[in-house]
Amino acid sequence: MKSIKFILLLLLSSHSFSNSILLKGGMVHSGTGEKAKLQDILIDGDVITSIGNSLIIDAKTKVIELNGSPVTPGLISPMSNIGIVEINALDITRDDESEILKAGFSIYGAFNPHSTGIPWNRSNGVTGSITSPSASSFPLFGLASYFVLDGNLNIKGKKDIAMFGRIGSSSGSRAETLSILESLLELGIQSTNMPLEEVLEMRMADQLELQAQDIAALARLVKSNLPLVLETNRAVDILQALELKKRYDLNLVLSSVEEAPFVIDQLKASNTPVIIDPMDNIPNSFDELGSSLELGKILDQAGIKVMFSTQRSHNYHLMRQGSGNAVAYGMSYESAIRGMTKTVAEIFNLDRRGSIEAGNYADIVVWDSDPLEPSSFPKLVLIEGKEQDLSSRSSRLTERYTNKEDKPSSYKH
Repeated sequence: MKSIKFILLLLLSSHSFSNSILLKGGMVHSGTGEKAKLQDILIDGDVITSIGNSLIIDAKTKVIELNGSPVTPGLISPMSNIGIVEINALDITRDDESEILKAGFSIYGAFNPHSTGIPWNRSNGVTGSITSPSASSFPLFGLASYFVLDGNLNIKGKKDIAMFGRIGSSSGSRAETLSILESLLELGIQSTNMPLEEVLEMRMADQLELQAQDIAALARLVKSNLPLVLETNRAVDILQALELKKRYDLNLVLSSVEEAPFVIDQLKASNTPVIIDPMDNIPNSFDELGSSLELGKILDQAGIKVMFSTQRSHNYHLMRQGSGNAVAYGMSYESAIRGMTKTVAEIFNLDRRGSIEAGNYADIVVWDSDPLEPSSFPKLVLIEGKEQDLSSRSSRLTERYTNKEDKPSSYKH
């Protein structure tokens, strides 16, 4: 069925290239894990229609000469607070936590497409974000959503695509956290066979002050393959999470995993993807004593799917610097590119995103040099085939205070 739709798309696009763009002669890192190739990319409307050499175009096609510049898919942050937090220290600007809801807390309705963090990250190559609730003392923080970072008030994205939580590394006892998490999963199972009112009246649901939204989210978690992202630091935390995955048939993703090398065989056998911060080599707590700059290499060589994040608030584009650091310590280059693009799209079920392939949305970044070098910057960013403004509040302030023309004399000295 998908192939028929794509053929129809090609037939329709062949009649007119009035909205078409040819990115000519770029060094294309497709995001699929393949080595980069010098290729052209033909875009019609919001979709990539062809990739190759000597592509057929007509006189109306806009041709952009890339002259060998590196090209990647738009980067996707797998966990961030983009669009829901402006200033961490100012509660009135934060929409990342709830005082009432727990597992059922959805941040989707709070997303601000005009957040100052969006153009800043977009100008650094991030075209999509999985925005999640902040960590809390409760084992499950709530539901994350995917957003297209084009700044359009007509918000594009995918609502409630994953649940985030943690095992260990929180206030209270690990044993209590694990026990509550198991009870929540049992409530999710029971909710599939009982009326909602009866589930809410159960002792555990009452003690935890769960709401109807929480029970509905737990039901999705155990019966609809909703990804569950659990922060796990110690090796024993990882093993506990893998046991929950097996017992409840969870679609599990692990984050942090500083001590993953100690349980690498079990992690590999479970086919569980991970999210890491490759710059995390100095323990922030006793739970992170296993931190190592070689973590990306170890996971990659074991065949485990790796995605990247960063602890640096608002600067989620720095996952690119982190992935470059992972490559410096032995991870393969194309796995690093994939970890910021297609792997994220695959794990979180983002259709037609994350790779430069025919039929996908034209989310594309053209770089001025190696995309894994911190000193490189985008020359061109396309989101769904539309060229994006690369200015940000930071760049406007830079321009304001460095351009000395037409300024009072005090600015000129």
